[in-house]
Amino acid sequence: MSAGTTADTNRASPTDEVLFERRGHLGVITLNRPKAVNALTAGMAAAMLERLAAWADDAGVATVLVHGSGERGLCAGGDIVAIYEDMLTGGDSTADFWRTEYQLNALIAGYPKPYVAFMDGLVLGGGVGISAHGSVRVVTERTRTGMPETTIGFVPDVGGTLLLSRSPGEAGTHAALTGAHLSGADALFLGMADHFVASANLPALAAALESETAEAAVGRFTEEPPASALAGQRHWVDACYAGDDVEEILCRLRAFDGGSSGEAAGAADMIEAKSPTAVKVALESLRRAKGLTLEEALEQEYRVGLRFLAGPDFREGIRAQVVDKDRNPQWKPATLHEVSAADVGRFFAPLGERELNLQSKEADNV
Repeated sequence: MSAGTTADTNRASPTDEVLFERRGHLGVITLNRPKAVNALTAGMAAAMLERLAAWADDAGVATVLVHGSGERGLCAGGDIVAIYEDMLTGGDSTADFWRTEYQLNALIAGYPKPYVAFMDGLVLGGGVGISAHGSVRVVTERTRTGMPETTIGFVPDVGGTLLLSRSPGEAGTHAALTGAHLSGADALFLGMADHFVASANLPALAAALESETAEAAVGRFTEEPPASALAGQRHWVDACYAGDDVEEILCRLRAFDGGSSGEAAGAADMIEAKSPTAVKVALESLRRAKGLTLEEALEQEYRVGLRFLAGPDFREGIRAQVVDKDRNPQWKPATLHEVSAADVGRFFAPLGERELNLQSKEADNV
């Protein structure tokens, strides 16, 4: 702690799951659930939303930094056990959580001050939402990021559909459908990060941010990143993932290089293990996200998300991967050909009074 720390040192949310500090002219947000890899809860999202709104108008805060406690990562995503329990009881807690979380994502994207995110270690799902929309996104050699939602019968959200739709070629489509973990170099290639800094230098960078501008401090510590493995795969990724038909994409992946057991075939194996409904809705989500604003993409993701809450696969995916951990989900429907275009289209239908309206007064009353 520096000598310049002000009176709100270690001030936390009511649950102490997220801490807020002032160090010099730096506002520091520390996600504080290390045993859960700082998985994001509704209370954490609400506390961050409130504090960021206050710091936006605070002349004493020039820069904001978000990082995670512990050694495992910034944030492993939303608290999916809480989501699972809410689905079992038919509650509305998850819908309320997403409403707040998506407001937070939109606030971060338009934040009037440098918002520095240390994307060190695991940065998955909801962790991407509180980092990759920021203005200064720092990855390291330890970064393992991505949108793995199709593995649990869900689809990328927190603005992830928009981020991945803007990635070079079809790299974002590959990342969304496979749910693969990506390196820091891959995140830079995808456009989800800006700077590569050695993880050992993050404490020194944080200290520099207390008195220097974000541009100057990050510029001093930025290094040349290693090569992106994903960038090296573009020759088959772009060729295989073009189009709007998942079955055709799988055929191309299987046929690439004569159908040998290479990277393309491995990607097909990964996709075929996912929820057929989630895979098809994820592809449609990315295609529809092109050209949208972040607010529009988040509103679309909210519609889709509420439909997944009402269906079987999201609940079953969490059960298989996190609750029972048998890794043997029973998807319904079980095959891609059973998921029709009409089935996919219903996920995007308007919600009526339940719509998320991020461009209305709702977004201002936080």
